[in-house]
Amino acid sequence: MKKRQVNSPRTPVYRNTGFELYDPEITASAFKTDTDNAREPDLYIYSRYRNPTVEAAEEEIMRVENCKWALLTQTGMSAIDTAVSVFQKGKETRPLIFFTEIYGGTISYIDSILRKRRGAEVITFAPANGKYNLEEFEKLLIGVKPEFIYAETISNPLLIVTDILRIIEISHRHNCRVIIDNTFASPFLFRPLSHGADIVVHSATKYLSGHGNLTAGVICGNDQGIMKEAVEYRKFIGHMISPDDAYRLNTQIKTFRLRFSKQCENALLLADLFNREKTIGKVFFPGLKDHSTHLEALKLFGDKYFGAMITIDFAGPTDTEKRNKRDSFIKNVSNHIKLIPTLGDPQTILMPVESVWGAKYPEPGMVRISVGYEEWEDLKTTVTNGLNDLSS
Repeated sequence: MKKRQVNSPRTPVYRNTGFELYDPEITASAFKTDTDNAREPDLYIYSRYRNPTVEAAEEEIMRVENCKWALLTQTGMSAIDTAVSVFQKGKETRPLIFFTEIYGGTISYIDSILRKRRGAEVITFAPANGKYNLEEFEKLLIGVKPEFIYAETISNPLLIVTDILRIIEISHRHNCRVIIDNTFASPFLFRPLSHGADIVVHSATKYLSGHGNLTAGVICGNDQGIMKEAVEYRKFIGHMISPDDAYRLNTQIKTFRLRFSKQCENALLLADLFNREKTIGKVFFPGLKDHSTHLEALKLFGDKYFGAMITIDFAGPTDTEKRNKRDSFIKNVSNHIKLIPTLGDPQTILMPVESVWGAKYPEPGMVRISVGYEEWEDLKTTVTNGLNDLSS
């Protein structure tokens, strides 16, 4: 049967397990060089290795990130595992430094995988007074001589902005690689690779997808040697994303800038609204002048957008009163703002911090809010009504 040519702007979903190799010579060449030729046209063997639908989505992410390569995985955690594992060399691996204000899943990964199962020496670096002291960071770097440092551009849930520019400069000056989780900032606000980061990680489940209907992770970079190591690791561990999820991500990422800019606009307005409410004791948002890392945010992002996450802390003389205000607000807005344990969705969603972070942030009045890209007036009405009921 003659193959049909279809003029379509979209790469179809190739659900192939394996691909036709035509003859023994091509087969021998393919299996010998499949890692080296990770981007060779038509050299497809097996979908755990490479898949054309996945590569089409990776190329779209390369465009958004302005980088030389991107590798998709099935979740943000598998992207983190791939990024970290690229620089691990068994007993020869030097200590690893992780900033403390990072995703809770990453902290669990450090404890359960890196320390417990791999025996890695992991050292953490914590902020003081709501920001990282980079002079102290450099002292730690000199003393530890780590293999890499791992940090987030904007932390979860206190939204501490890390001065990634100085982090990269200091780390490279001391022969240390840099891995940045840029999920909260996204390529719209900041591109660490453009400033020399070695690897950037995203939970593509969040803003790159932006629809709350798939899970995906991606690691991005410019160094071809790092890419080869990452391709090999993804291949043998089996971290490859499914073609169907890659197809949907490829479609959704095309509207990423439009969606995220609207989310950032809504977040600015919502943070200002919260900041004027007497029932709220504290608003954590990098765009507010009293945020501990507002100057760092201005340095990295400029003065227009500051992300789409807000954390609020309800006021009250006792923990019980704070908790009651928190729970009442969550109930009051539940017709529009749902309690869902993720972020980056089209609609605004929220999570109580105490329930999720426990001992790390035992704040009874604290709520993390992922701002959506719905109409501002609808969101404003819901939140205003929810707050008015607390003070009535």
